[in-house]
Amino acid sequence: MAVINYERLDTTDVTTTKTLLHESIPLTGTIVSGTYGTWPSEENVKNYTHGMFQSVYDYPYLSSSANHIFDLTAGFNASSPLYGSTGVTMQSKKVNMYNQFSQVLLGYTSSANTIRPFELDTTLDTTGSMKEALFINFSRLLYKDEIKKGTVSITLGSGSWLDPFSVTKTLTDASASTTGGTADTQGGAYGVLYSSDNVAHGVCFYQAGLCVIATGAFGTITDFNSSSAPVYSYTVGQSLVSASISGSCDAFRHRIQNISFNNTTQIHSTIYFCRIPHNKYNYSANPTYLSQSQIRVKNVASDTPITYVTTIGLYNPNNELLATAKLSEPLRKDPSNEITLRVRLDY
Repeated sequence: MAVINYERLDTTDVTTTKTLLHESIPLTGTIVSGTYGTWPSEENVKNYTHGMFQSVYDYPYLSSSANHIFDLTAGFNASSPLYGSTGVTMQSKKVNMYNQFSQVLLGYTSSANTIRPFELDTTLDTTGSMKEALFINFSRLLYKDEIKKGTVSITLGSGSWLDPFSVTKTLTDASASTTGGTADTQGGAYGVLYSSDNVAHGVCFYQAGLCVIATGAFGTITDFNSSSAPVYSYTVGQSLVSASISGSCDAFRHRIQNISFNNTTQIHSTIYFCRIPHNKYNYSANPTYLSQSQIRVKNVASDTPITYVTTIGLYNPNNELLATAKLSEPLRKDPSNEITLRVRLDY
């Protein structure tokens, strides 16, 4: 039986890399509102009995092929002027939703009992606090490992209720990039969302896949939330006070024209450089390599032996096979050449 030789790998033969893959994610307003039914009772929008958020799917959510796109919710800080307003609806749940995101992403201020508010800058100095906000929490299915910095675009309608997109405002994080324009917090990096006139109207948390939209993004429109039966029209602030969370989310969906961003998938790789020296592996352990004790690939006894490399095996120190790599085509090997094969394991 032929002896099997193992080629030992040392530290110079192994390296690691990280590759970032990006995919463009466009979300049109039609899928958010109006594709599968009439607002606000679309079949791809799911409301829950707890009423703390609503989920949006790309198909009717009862369909087996439906994919979760994002969740919407609304809330305000306990220090907001809306807190304690007359006739406020679901106040504790609105405060809880705001606090949940703030605690996870921002943590606390210097006082351990004070929730840090969301801010419209990257200094975390409480300047430009968003004490009332609308939240878009994207599904992990969409943003993967994180949202790519500098690719977020959200177009909102700030026209009348009957024609919301007669006036639009596009928020982008164009000032953010991998080299600057962001801040790192407890919940990861975030960038500020600016309108075309360079006014901050929200922030995007890239690793969390969350966009926080300030109520000021809708300006002074008086019919942010409106209905004909019974007749009422709310500003965005009044909607956060008097409407349910689901009601404010419905009004928010009614004014989303487009959302787009690039997601990021991190692929970590270990690369093994498998070196085959000129004086090794010129003979095959395969029994068919010989015929009547003669090497099949030799025509003349003086010819050099020839083998063809088809597979690389990676073994542990106990010579137990852990992984194999197949070559796309056999490589000729003889005593006159050396081969280095690059094997990559992705995870």
